[in-house]
Amino acid sequence: MSKKLNVKYKGNPCYNIRIASSFSSLEESLREDLPNLQRRVCIVTDSHVAALYLDEIASICGDLFTEVISFVFPAGEASKNMNTVQSLYLSLIEKHFDRNDLLIALGGGVVGDLTGFAAATYLRGIDFLQIPTTLLAQVDSSIGGKTGVDFQQYKNMVGAFHMPCMVYMNTATLNTLPKDQFSSGMAEIIKHGLIRDDAYYRWIRDHREGICGLDPKLLEEMIYRSCQIKGGVVEEDPKEKGVRAHLNFGHTIGHAVEKLSDFRLSHGYSVALGMKAAAYLSRKLGYLSGEDISEMLSVFVSFGLPVSLPLEEDSREILLATKSDKKMAGKQIKFIILTAVGNAQIYRDFTDADLLEAIDYMKSDCTDMTDGSEDNRNREETGL
Repeated sequence: MSKKLNVKYKGNPCYNIRIASSFSSLEESLREDLPNLQRRVCIVTDSHVAALYLDEIASICGDLFTEVISFVFPAGEASKNMNTVQSLYLSLIEKHFDRNDLLIALGGGVVGDLTGFAAATYLRGIDFLQIPTTLLAQVDSSIGGKTGVDFQQYKNMVGAFHMPCMVYMNTATLNTLPKDQFSSGMAEIIKHGLIRDDAYYRWIRDHREGICGLDPKLLEEMIYRSCQIKGGVVEEDPKEKGVRAHLNFGHTIGHAVEKLSDFRLSHGYSVALGMKAAAYLSRKLGYLSGEDISEMLSVFVSFGLPVSLPLEEDSREILLATKSDKKMAGKQIKFIILTAVGNAQIYRDFTDADLLEAIDYMKSDCTDMTDGSEDNRNREETGL
C-alpha cells in the first residue's frame, strides 16, 4: 500500500512525495530518487524521535551510503533556533561534510524546518530529504521547501526556500503520535479543504471516526489528498508571491496566539483558533453564513481541536503580536479570508477594530452562529 506524488518547480519535476505504511520501501525509494549514493549522510532528529526510529533509518542508510552519522537535539520548539543550527554546522564541519553530502530530516516540523535551513545555508546549500514522522509535518511543513528557525520569540523569522530531494512518509509513525499532536495535524488538513476543496472538507467530516481510529487506508488517502492540495499550491506559487499565501488561512492570528503562549499551545491548536477568527471576519464581509462557521467549529471539536482560547491573553496584546508577523505587507496585515467554503482570498483592509472583534470572538466560547445575530457587511460595500 503506497502512493507517489511528484511536486514540480517552475514547471519541471522537482521531487517525489512517497506515502507508505512502513519503512520497507525506503531503500528502494532512495535508490530511485537519489542519483548519487556515493556520499555521506547525517540524520538529524530530536531526542524523542531518535528513540523510536533512528536505529532503523540508520540501518537502511548504512547499506546505501558511504558513511552515516547522526545529530540529535532536545525535542521541542525551544530547540528551533540558531544555537541548534550552529551546533549542527559544527558537527558537519568536524566530520568534513561537503556539498556532495546529504542531510536527512527525521521527525516533526521542528526537525524538518531546522534541517532544511541548515541544508540551505551550509556551504551555501547541500541536499536534504524529509522523513516526517508527525501528521502536521507530513501534510504541511515537509512540502514546499519552506525552511527556517525561530528568532527569540518570533516564529520562523529566519529562513530560506530550499526544496528537498525527496519526502518519504510512513503512516505507521502516526501510531506512536500523542492524540494532541494528531489533532494538531488535523487543523492543517481541515484548512486544506476550507481554502481549496469543499468536497475534501466534507469527506474529512464524514470520515471522522475512521480517521481518528487510524484506519490505514483512510490515513493514506487523507494525507495524499492534502499533499496534492499543498503541492499544487506550491507548484503554482513556489516563493509565496500570490496564491501560496492562501495556505496562511488561520495563521496570522494563530501565530500571535502561539507566540504569546510561549509555544505551550501547539501550532495546530493555534491555527484552529486563528481560523475561527478568520471565519468571523469572512462572515463580517458577507461571505460565510452562520451555519458555515457553526459547522466548521463542530468539525474542529470532533477532531479534538479547541474552539476558544484557553489562555488569559489581552485582545490588544494579541493584535500587537499579529503586527510582528512576517505576513505583514508594509503597515498592512495580509489577511486570508474565505469567500466560500473551499475558496480563499487575500484581504488587506481590516481595521484594528475589525481584528479586535475577531480576536474577542476567538476567545469566546461561542460556537453557534446560526441565529443571524451578527452584523454583516455587504460585499458591494467592501469592494472585495
